[in-house]
Amino acid sequence: MTDVMPLPGVAIAVAPNGGRKTKADHPAIPLSPGELAKTAQACLEAGAAMIHAHVRKADGSHLLDADAYREVINAVRQEVGDRLLIQITSEALGIYSPGEQIRVVKATRPEAASLAYRELVPSEDDLPAFLELLHWMKREKVLPQIIVYDPLEAARLADLRERGDLPYKDIPVLYVLGRYTASQTSTPGDLLPFLDARQPRFSHWTACAFGRYETACLTAAALLGGNVRTGFENNTVLPDGREAPGNKALVASLAASVNSCGIGLADADALRAKITRSLG
Repeated sequence: MTDVMPLPGVAIAVAPNGGRKTKADHPAIPLSPGELAKTAQACLEAGAAMIHAHVRKADGSHLLDADAYREVINAVRQEVGDRLLIQITSEALGIYSPGEQIRVVKATRPEAASLAYRELVPSEDDLPAFLELLHWMKREKVLPQIIVYDPLEAARLADLRERGDLPYKDIPVLYVLGRYTASQTSTPGDLLPFLDARQPRFSHWTACAFGRYETACLTAAALLGGNVRTGFENNTVLPDGREAPGNKALVASLAASVNSCGIGLADADALRAKITRSLG
């Protein structure tokens, strides 16, 4: 009988709020540090290994601010300790410049930060500052994740890796499925262009998706060796079409789907180790 290697555990990240949705979109969307901390605890219980956090202004609009991030990080840490990896976003939402995005990451010094390639490198003139940020993150032991919206962006990032411009052997990426499709409803097929044989490979990758088929998309990603991100930032609907009562329900639904395929879940320490190994 031939031994079969088990599939590696998949890490579930939760993106509970994003930068756009408000209580008018869903009353359970967490906006304050206290709400984010309670959501973190609930999602940890449901199987999450990481929380991807946005902060807001008093009027509920998108904010990049180191003090606000530190308040959220402290609240989440008080609730869950180190049992979740805490990742901040540098997302611009059309409001902040690349320089402002870089400054908030450096001022916050978080455990991890996501960086949208198209926002931080809108032109070749912005590339040196982006690379300098990555070198700073390596020195400060801030775990990076590069957000790519299409295969062309992934190829550009891979070119930097192959040229030796990145301070890492490899770099974690987030594939965003269906961001610019009609009605932003993703399907599992949206993952295929990123994994095409002609596309570069990244040793640690995660997928996120939009709409009712989010769980189907992310289960497909898990089966193909990826990690997954769910949550109200991109979707508030359960696989059966019902509105999810909270982020915990989305995490639990995804965890059940992944577990039903025989794939174990990675906890925060396993995720940290996976990311560190991928960086080389």
